[in-house]
Amino acid sequence: MCMILRHTQPTEKTARMLHFPAVPGQFGPGARELGLKAWRVEKMKAVLLDPSDLGAFFNGDSYLVLSNQGDEGADLHMWIGEKSTRDEQVACAMLATQLDHFLGVDPVHHRQIQGYESPEFMNLFPRGVTYKVGGVESGFRKTQTDSAPVQRLYQIKGKRNIRAKQVEMSWDSFNKGDCFILDLGETIVSWIGSQANMFEKQKVREIALLIRDTERHGKAHITHVSEGEEPPEMLQVLGPMPKLKESIPEEDTQADISNSASLYKVSDATGTMTLTKVSEKSPFGKDLLIRDDCFILDNGTNGKIFVWKGSGANPEEKKEALKMADNFIQQMNYPRMKTQVEILPQGRETILFKQFFKDWD
Repeated sequence: MCMILRHTQPTEKTARMLHFPAVPGQFGPGARELGLKAWRVEKMKAVLLDPSDLGAFFNGDSYLVLSNQGDEGADLHMWIGEKSTRDEQVACAMLATQLDHFLGVDPVHHRQIQGYESPEFMNLFPRGVTYKVGGVESGFRKTQTDSAPVQRLYQIKGKRNIRAKQVEMSWDSFNKGDCFILDLGETIVSWIGSQANMFEKQKVREIALLIRDTERHGKAHITHVSEGEEPPEMLQVLGPMPKLKESIPEEDTQADISNSASLYKVSDATGTMTLTKVSEKSPFGKDLLIRDDCFILDNGTNGKIFVWKGSGANPEEKKEALKMADNFIQQMNYPRMKTQVEILPQGRETILFKQFFKDWD
C-alpha cells in the first residue's frame, strides 16, 4: 500500500517565517560542553537559561533542552508549551536543526508536549518540572515588584512522573488526592491532601525547597501542613476552606492501553514524499529497516511516533524528519499536541524503539 502524505498548510505568518531562517551563529562553544542545558525561543533566537531556571517552563513558550553525555550520545528535546504559537514551534524546530549542526554530532531528537512528556525527559529534572503561566511576550512574565506581592498556586500530581503545574488561585483548584504549594513570596505553604500518595508527598517538599532556594534565594519561610491544618495566611488569601473534591484516579495508571504498532517506509524517490506500510503488527524483523531509507514506527495509540533515519538515506529525507512525523500525525488523525515524536539516527535507537523488534542485538 502506498500513500501520499498530505502537506500541512502553514498559516500566512508561519509561511513568512519560513523564508527568514532563525538567526545563525548564536550557539557558543559552551553548547558543546557535557551536561544539561536549555534555551528559550525568543523572537527567532535561542536564549540560554540560567542553570537555576532548569525545569521551569512557561506554558506560552517553546524551549530546546540538550542533554550531552559525551561518548554515550546526546539527546535534544524540543519542549512545546500548551499555549505556544505555531510560529514559535516552527522557530524551535529550525533552531534545533542549527544546534544539531553546531554540535557536530547526531543527537536523538524528541518533541515533548506540555503535560505529555516522556519519562526520559522528566528524569532530566530530579527536582521536578514546574509549569508557569505566561510567555516571553506575556504580562505574566514581568518581574513582580514590591507593590505586587507574589501569589501563586501549584498543583503537585502524579506517581512515576510527578509534575508541578501552576493553577488558578482558588480552593476550586484543590482536591483531597493531590499536594499543593501556595507561594506567597516570603512564605511558602506546602499542603498535603488527605488522599495524596507517598510520591506526591515527597515531591511537594522538594519543589517547595526548589522555589525557596532558586526564586527566593533561600530567604522564604516554608510551612508544611496537612489537610485540615491550614495556617491563617493561607485562609487569608483563599478564604474559608469549602468541602474539597475527592481524589481523581491518575491517567497514567491506565496500563492496559494497547501497545500495538505499525511500520512504514518513507521515500521521496519520485519527488513526492510517499509512505508505504511494510508491517502492520509488531514485533518486527530488524531486517525491515534499510539503511538507505527512513521509516516511521506508528505507536500513536499510546501517543508516540518514531522516525528512524537510515545512515544512507537521502539528506533531504533526513532533514524533513520532523515534517514527516507531523504530516503522518495529521493523516492518522492523532492529536498533534498530545503525540510525542522521537527522531532516531541509525545506531542511536532507544530501548522504547527496540522493544517493537524481535532479536535486536
